[in-house]
Amino acid sequence: MLYTAAVVQAAAVPFDAMASARKAAALTREAAGGGARLAVFPEVFIGGYPKGCSFGTPVGLRRAEGRDAFQRYHEGAIDLDGPEIAVIAEAAAETGLFLVIGCLERDGGTLYCTALFFDGSEGLIGKHRKLMPTGAERLIWGFGDGSTMPVFDTALGPIGAVICWENYMPALRLAMYDKGIGLYCAPTADDRDTWASSMQHVALEGRCYVLSACQHITRGAYPADYECALGDEPDTVLMRGGSLIVSPHGQILAGPDFAGETILYAEIDTAEIVRGKYDFDVVGHYARPDIFRLVVDEAPKSAVVRQG
Repeated sequence: MLYTAAVVQAAAVPFDAMASARKAAALTREAAGGGARLAVFPEVFIGGYPKGCSFGTPVGLRRAEGRDAFQRYHEGAIDLDGPEIAVIAEAAAETGLFLVIGCLERDGGTLYCTALFFDGSEGLIGKHRKLMPTGAERLIWGFGDGSTMPVFDTALGPIGAVICWENYMPALRLAMYDKGIGLYCAPTADDRDTWASSMQHVALEGRCYVLSACQHITRGAYPADYECALGDEPDTVLMRGGSLIVSPHGQILAGPDFAGETILYAEIDTAEIVRGKYDFDVVGHYARPDIFRLVVDEAPKSAVVRQG
């Protein structure tokens, strides 16, 4: 099957989830106008990535202003039955696109960095919660469990998502390859030069298409009173993009782009996924289960289990 896929490199509207959802809907329609049938958005596009914010937390101390910052961030998160979801689902239904989009998911008092999956005909069909927040992200985001690691069998091929530095977790990658992932979506906040080579490695290792989307956002997109260690000049670039699409043979088909907000497109040929596995199938003929085995616990983990 041949079709066009897109990665959306754009700035969120931090602390304004509805504004971000409306922007995502507009960009979905733009991607569809460019011929895309699949579109991938960056990490926490809905809710915003708090680049440069310390949340008032030196080691061993939580300052009052940090609690205020967290409250503000929590208020800008979304519930998965909220109006922001309806706005995005409407755009997916109108265009027929399959969407993968990062959001800040609110579940009680805890926030999760989550990737949402929208099918044009069915709306929101699932989610993946980031298993391992990186560094100071652990102050503000909870840890996902094995129950939200889906790969969806779609008309476009098997689609799943691995978020940012989860892509450096070999066991997680192997678990996703074992599920047959063919369209490996990687929403991220990593805009370093080294990210592209990591995505090429994943594509070659899994013999899958890799679609990675990162925001291009400046300090001016955030409120004036936002605490930012990178400075307060409105033109300061906090994330510079670097979105890209890679083939199952490791060839970069689009990007990386560091110039600004854009949508990158590439042609997907699902037959290339099978062609790539002719000489390397990491969970098939190239595996050595007599030596190495991975055990994956996909049971949901609840703090409280009610019985009777």
